[in-house]
Amino acid sequence: MTSPARTASKAGDLIRSFNHDTIVTGDGWQYPPNAYDAIGSLAYTVRMLPQAIEQTLRPVEHTHKQGRVLIDGGRDPEPAVTELRALVGDAATLARALSRALDLMHSAAFPMGLDTRGLPEFED
Repeated sequence: MTSPARTASKAGDLIRSFNHDTIVTGDGWQYPPNAYDAIGSLAYTVRMLPQAIEQTLRPVEHTHKQGRVLIDGGRDPEPAVTELRALVGDAATLARALSRALDLMHSAAFPMGLDTRGLPEFED
C-alpha cells in the first residue's frame, strides 16, 4: 500500500512534469484549446485540494486526542496543534479561492479557438 505522503509526492512530481512540458509551445501545446484542456485538468486537481489539506490534520488530531503529541524541547503541544489547525483552515480556504479562480479561467478560455484560415497544415 502506498502511503498518503508518497501519493502526494507523486502528485507534485506530475505537476513538475506538466511545468516542464509547458515551458515552450509544440505539438499538443500550441493552441487555445490545449490551454483550455490543461486549465480544466488543473481546476479538477485544485478542486480536491481543500479536502486533502484538511485531511492532513487527521493523524495529528488522532495522536493529540491520545495525549501522545510530543513537541521538541518538551513544550506543551496544545499551542502547536492549535496553530496547525488554524493554518490548515487558512490553506484550505486559499485552495478554495484558487479553485474558483481556475474555474473562471476555464470559462474564459472556453470560447477561444484557432483561426485555421491560410494555414497549410489545416487545408483539406
